[in-house]
Order: sequence, then C-alpha cells, then structure tokens
Amino acid sequence: MSRPNWSRIQPSSLRHALELCKDFAKARRNQSVERIAERMGLTDHWTVYKWIQTGRIPANMIRPYETACGIDYITRWLAASAGRLLIDIPTGRDASAEDMQKLQEVLNTAVGQLLQFYGGKAEAADTLAAIRNAMEGLAWHRGNVEKHAQPELCFQEE
Repeated sequence: MSRPNWSRIQPSSLRHALELCKDFAKARRNQSVERIAERMGLTDHWTVYKWIQTGRIPANMIRPYETACGIDYITRWLAASAGRLLIDIPTGRDASAEDMQKLQEVLNTAVGQLLQFYGGKAEAADTLAAIRNAMEGLAWHRGNVEKHAQPELCFQEE
C-alpha cells in the first residue's frame, strides 16, 4: 500500500477531518489516541474517540487537537465548507526550485483531474480537491510576490 501524500488530502466532512488528523498523528508521529488526549490535557482518551465517532468536537478543542496531531485538517474542512481557500501566510522569501516543482506538480494534477472528470473517469469531490490545492498554491505564490519587496524575518525552523 502506498503512503498518502498528507499535504494533498482534502477532508470531505468534519468526521473525515478528525479521522485524518488521527491517522496523520499515527503515521507520522507514531502517536496513539491516548497520547493525543494526553497532549491535549484530557484525562479520558475516550472523549477523543467519541468526537471521531460522532463528528462533533467543541470549538475550543479544535486547535489543541490539531496541534497534538500535527496537522490542520479540521481548519481546512471548515474553510472549504464555507467556500473559502486557505493558504499559508507568505513571507516574501525567494522561491526555491523545489517550490516551483511542487507548484507545477499541483497544477498538473489539477489539469489531469479535470481531464479525467470531463472524460467521466474521476469523481467530482476528487477533482474539486485537486483544483482547490492548485488555487491555494497559486494564491501563496501571489502573496509571496506581493511581499517580496519587504520580506519578513524567517522564524520557522527548516
């Protein structure tokens, strides 16, 4: 079985977003639900299982859950369900060749999905996810070009 490309997956529901966060924490950080609950400051890990099962999580627990899991699928789903795009805040730094390759790959994937969809070989949800990823990538580069004249200090570890 191939490993999922976590940055390209788009959740289709809140419950799916909760499951994806849990799966990411398990695959990438080797964290169990018990460990996630512990990092969130919860005394009972069954609460997290209940949230995943019902697809209901208190709003004030979304950020702690995403932080404990290490990825923001719930925030992504909330933005997408409201018809919004979500992009990382550009810093105005020079783009690397790797950045350009990632953008090209995302754009090619979107075009490929469109061709498949119009040929009757792809699902609408998959096609929309690919288009959303391409639009987010382009929007980041747009913001990065705008900020290029006044770049921000890089405080993130690379």
